Amino acid sequence: MASSKEYLDFILEQLSGLDEISYRAMMGEYILYYRAKIVGGIYDDRFLVKPVASAVAMMPDADMELPYEGAKEMLLVDTVENREFLEELLNAMYDELPAPKKKKK
Repeated sequence: MASSKEYLDFILEQLSGLDEISYRAMMGEYILYYRAKIVGGIYDDRFLVKPVASAVAMMPDADMELPYEGAKEMLLVDTVENREFLEELLNAMYDELPAPKKKKK
């Protein structure tokens, strides 16, 4: 099942207090970027983030879920209504996320 544009718009609105939030559509789902780093995505209308230490610490009881078959497990963010928490989460995760890969020419 693909994610809806409405759910993407809802998450983007929840993250609107942060600078440099962007996304890229990919096979019916959406990859989310924060200041050019991939933080997670929208998969089957679920907001999943990379399981870096700060995210695990902030959501110790979060479910680990597969975004799609064959992928690595990610953390399910179930407090999507709480804007302050989402902003705090992405800010805490930022330094632990890998730098964007250089594009080949």
